[in-house]
Amino acid sequence: MVSIMDIEERMNLVREVGEEIVSEEELKELLLTKKDLVAYDGFEPSGNLHIAQGLLRTININKMIKAGFKFKMFVADWHGWANNKMEGDLEKIQVVGRYQIEIWKACGMDLENVDFIWGSELVKDEEYWMKVMKIAINSTLKRIIRCSQIMGRGESESLQASQILYPCMQAADIFHLGADVCQLGMDQRKVNMLAREIGPKLGWWKPVVVSHHMMMGLLPPKDKEYEDLMDKTIDMKMSKSKPDSAIFMTDSEDEIKRKIKKAYCPEGQVDENPMMEYSKYIIFEKFDEFTVKRPEKFGGDLTFSSYKELADAYTKKELHPLDLKTAVVEYINELIQPVREHFEKNEEAKKLLEQFRGFEITR
Repeated sequence: MVSIMDIEERMNLVREVGEEIVSEEELKELLLTKKDLVAYDGFEPSGNLHIAQGLLRTININKMIKAGFKFKMFVADWHGWANNKMEGDLEKIQVVGRYQIEIWKACGMDLENVDFIWGSELVKDEEYWMKVMKIAINSTLKRIIRCSQIMGRGESESLQASQILYPCMQAADIFHLGADVCQLGMDQRKVNMLAREIGPKLGWWKPVVVSHHMMMGLLPPKDKEYEDLMDKTIDMKMSKSKPDSAIFMTDSEDEIKRKIKKAYCPEGQVDENPMMEYSKYIIFEKFDEFTVKRPEKFGGDLTFSSYKELADAYTKKELHPLDLKTAVVEYINELIQPVREHFEKNEEAKKLLEQFRGFEITR
């Protein structure tokens, strides 16, 4: 018998992951009534992993596991192929997928409770394609095009025919994997909501959607108007195609310092400040305290025991952007160091990294 307190503790763990949960009532019902719960996330093997995809994803998945979910991580190699990633070369995409799994091995993901499932396995099953077809038949082309956001594409872009197939495949993944909860980024919300609407119509279920925060990149926001707030979020996020917008999981300490030194970090501004985001969503999740080292002539070291304390001090301009940046470099570098060591010492990982570095990254 599960106690109410236990349910609330598990709910709170999921709330820490989800910037939005659709819906909390359905989530609570799942936790109360179902024993073997499945959550899923998917990733397109399309380039180097940055800290949002490596560290933040690890933090979120471990919390979902702690909340009682078995986690299925979907390696969307065929989806990346449909999206013309890695020059449309499926073999290269699969090398990148194996390389990315090595990163999660090294950065603390609870892999005993994570199943990696490849799209290339799903597509061998006729039942999978039956689901894709049912979703396509019951969706309008206009609705599917609106879901193009999930591929990092805009509705106004000229899409290839394969990219029209992509949202139908992603919605089918949810049901073929038996996912009770879709735990992906806010940029994947549109296809998850499509799955919620279409599932009951096709005799399936309505998956709960737990959408995590999209961490912004290091570059300043663009001075432009956005019709959709999510378009702005996607425009501001870390991007593999803009290397200086992101800190990658295999970056050297010098690279991390170089990127953060010139990063956007307006004095006294907490919102839309990447240094504050990395502190909130990564550093305070991994460390009990956040210490900013400063010379005595500038007031000496500052130690914060919560993100709120840090945000208050920064808002009051008691903490200079350069000092904040120096501290962020130190903590992020410490978290990435085990990954660098893994690729230095593990021969299979080293080989995959060498192969990956020979590939051209395409949008």
